[in-house]
Amino acid sequence: MSHPAPRKALTAADIRSRKGGAPLVCLTAYTTPIAQIADAECDVVLVGDSVGMVLHGLPSTLQVTLEMMILHGKAVARGLQRALMVVDMPFGSYEESPEQALRNAARLMAETGAGAVKLEGGRHMEATIRFLVARGIPVMAHIGLTPQSVNVIGGYSVQGKGADAARIRDDASAVAEAGAFSVVIEKVPAALADAITAEVAIPTIGIGASAGCDGQILVIDDMLGLFDAFKPKFVKRYAHLAADAGEAVRAYAEEVRARAFPAPEHVFTDEGDAS
Repeated sequence: MSHPAPRKALTAADIRSRKGGAPLVCLTAYTTPIAQIADAECDVVLVGDSVGMVLHGLPSTLQVTLEMMILHGKAVARGLQRALMVVDMPFGSYEESPEQALRNAARLMAETGAGAVKLEGGRHMEATIRFLVARGIPVMAHIGLTPQSVNVIGGYSVQGKGADAARIRDDASAVAEAGAFSVVIEKVPAALADAITAEVAIPTIGIGASAGCDGQILVIDDMLGLFDAFKPKFVKRYAHLAADAGEAVRAYAEEVRARAFPAPEHVFTDEGDAS
C-alpha cells in the first residue's frame, strides 16, 4: 500500500485555537487542481461526501462509499500545502459502534493523509467522538441539518426552529464536551447559531447559519456556479463557471464544424517541430 508524502499543514489543534479569532475560511474540494486553488486561501479543506452529488451524479450523499472518500482524499492531499484536510466519514461507516468508527476513521487518515475526519450527529454521537479523540483521531462534528439523516428528518428543511432549538444547542454542547475540535452548524436560524457560538468553546463553522460563526464553509462547486441542480438560499455564487464552460464548448463545436479548428498554429509540420 502506498502512503501519501507528509505535508506541512495546519492541524486540528491550530483550528481549535482560532475560536473567537479571525474567521476560518473553509471550502470543499474533491480533485487536485481545485485543492491547489482552495489551499491558497483556505484554513480547512473538506473532502465532503457531497462529492457523490456534485461529481458522481448521485441523488444524495447516502450512496457514497469509503472507497470513494479515500480516492478523492488522496487526490486532494496532492494539492494541499497549508490547509487542514478533513475527510467526511460516509453514511454507514461509523454509526454502528465506536469500534467501527475507529476502524474506518483510521483507514481514512492512514490512506489519505487527512488531518481529521468529520461525522454527522450530536448527542447520540457523543460516545463515538469521545472514543475516536481518545485514540488520536481529531473529529469535526456536524449538527443541525445533517444530510445523511435526510430520510429521518424528512428533507432538507431548516432545523432548530422554535422549541427544537434546545435540541440543537444540546447537540452542540455534547460534541464539544466529547472533544470535537470544531463543529459545522448547517441550516439553522441565525440567532440559534449565534447562541451556540457564544456557548461552546470550540469554533463553529456555519453553512446556512450566521455570519457570527467562527468560520464559514460552502461546497466549492456551488459557489463557483458549477453545480446547478439546486441552489440553497445560503449559497452565494461567486462565479458562473458552468455557463462559461457551456459557452466555451459551443465556440469549440462551431469551429470544429466550420473546420476553423485546428488552425495552422495548432498542427505540426515536417520541418522539425519539436513541441
